[in-house]
Amino acid sequence: MDLSDPLTLVLVLLGLLALLGVAGVGLVMWRYAIPPRGLVAMVGALVYLVSPVDVLPEVVLGPIGLLDDAGAVTAAAVFVYKLVKVAQRLQDAGVERPRRRHARAADRAGSRSR
Repeated sequence: MDLSDPLTLVLVLLGLLALLGVAGVGLVMWRYAIPPRGLVAMVGALVYLVSPVDVLPEVVLGPIGLLDDAGAVTAAAVFVYKLVKVAQRLQDAGVERPRRRHARAADRAGSRSR
């Protein structure tokens, strides 16, 4: 692979950025048990970050064009942070998290077979 071609270099960097983003999202989802709406926010921010379509295009505005990308990532990070904090407060207060539907269905199926 010839990285002297600018298009190839940009595509490789975008691929690495996407891979790091997916790994980061996976780590946060696993570590903090983020609900699905947090996953949607993180993936949405990641897609916007690597998308060539921007509100403030970098090609025209240069470094100032990165502000909308930073804003999208920051908004998703704040949203997920608040989700984690609320979940921790509920857990500290003794409120049990609702179980997922498939776990409840498996419990019901297991209790019928007894």
